[in-house]
Amino acid sequence: MTASRNLSLVLSGAMLLAACTPASDISRLSSPTAGFGSVVSTTKRATGANAVWLQTPEEVAANAKRVSALVVGKTISADTAVQIALLNNRGLQAAYADLGLSAADSWQIALAPNPSLHFGILGLGSKSLDGFRTVEGGIAASLVALTTQKSRNRIADVRFRKAQLAAAQETLRVATEARRAWIDAVAAFEAASLIGQTLETADAASELAAELGKTGYLGRDDQAREHAFAAELSGQKAQADLAAKLAKEDLTRVLGLFGAALNYYVPNSLPGLPRIATRNSFEAEALAGRVDLAAAMLELEAIALEYRLTDRTRIVSDIALAAGTEIERELEDGERHSAQVDSVDLEIAFEIPIFDNGAARLRKGEVAYMKAAHELAQKAVDVRSEARSAHIAWTGTHKIARHYRDTLLPLRKTIEEEALLSYNGMITNTFELLADTRARMQSNLLAASARRDFWLADANMTAVLYGGGSEVAAGGGGEAAAAEEPAGH
Repeated sequence: MTASRNLSLVLSGAMLLAACTPASDISRLSSPTAGFGSVVSTTKRATGANAVWLQTPEEVAANAKRVSALVVGKTISADTAVQIALLNNRGLQAAYADLGLSAADSWQIALAPNPSLHFGILGLGSKSLDGFRTVEGGIAASLVALTTQKSRNRIADVRFRKAQLAAAQETLRVATEARRAWIDAVAAFEAASLIGQTLETADAASELAAELGKTGYLGRDDQAREHAFAAELSGQKAQADLAAKLAKEDLTRVLGLFGAALNYYVPNSLPGLPRIATRNSFEAEALAGRVDLAAAMLELEAIALEYRLTDRTRIVSDIALAAGTEIERELEDGERHSAQVDSVDLEIAFEIPIFDNGAARLRKGEVAYMKAAHELAQKAVDVRSEARSAHIAWTGTHKIARHYRDTLLPLRKTIEEEALLSYNGMITNTFELLADTRARMQSNLLAASARRDFWLADANMTAVLYGGGSEVAAGGGGEAAAAEEPAGH
């Protein structure tokens, strides 16, 4: 057998073993957007928005124009805010780079290790032998690496799928953060507006008290009460204005906006309450849809595959198949003779299991597997609990907001209307009428806060079913606010 045939045999064997990675897989992993399709589909299903992966300056510039068209001079909705965040949040783009790194790692593993080539010249300086005594060369391939290629490909594929879920998780987190920030900002401006209306009534009462005080009809203590109430509301209005401006800035940061894109508005008030139906399968939906739970399942699968690979290779370090040729020149009886020797060598390297028989590594794999299994089980318990809590908050906050809308506000409106009739009939005085008006406005604030709690619970419900956010407290709506704008704030 000639050296060329030996080399061909080794190369052919290496290529045959490496052929366990189909060309289609190589093409898929080497794509610039490898794995991003699953991120797009998951995001679309959960949020209705589209995710993009920007990888060139041209794509970044085109995307900036698209974002500008969506926000500059516009009053944006919650869905628009989510879409802008997915388009424009640079932290999200950085997270997609991790997906690209995972794809590159999987691609590298799928290519299989390269064979090694060695070449040597022995006996340099021996002029009588034309400068050398022996020339040898060969090519070798690691059989362990090649025979475990399929297992390593499977492990890399599981890790790559986990990276896709991690990218989807981050996308959903940004989407949830944007929706919550939009809700907080709109609720803050709505609260500021309602406090402003109450302040107008208080100012009117304060002015009236001052005028009546001049006539002697109203004592100084009663005047002071009206003035103090108006002063308290003035401070609350300033706080509400500041809170609303800060809430909008939080939204702006999530959306990744700056410069001319800051010229956008949010609506004056949150949407009304939608009709909702009890969802009996929300636990099953969460178990099926949560990307972090799916990632934990893949982690368990990857550890199991790595454990099996460790078991197969715990003693043998390497097996190398090599083919080579050796040309030797020597002088005998004054004559120069040349000889060529072709060879195929099988070299096996293994550890002598005197001190370490691999049991410790196997034990480590067993413990790692059980740890991942317990973490997965706990994660499933947590997901079920989070789904139940989110559903309770979703239905509970809707019921509370409905109570304010359908019961309290109509009663306050009736009280104010009857008070106005009594005032017109000279039965009640102006201050009683203003007190009823203030009470109705305070009820409006409570109703707006309850509506805010529902919409936050609604955003949290989506996050709990698909992933991307931690649970939000259901109660205790905040009062935030700011300056008015005809088209929004």
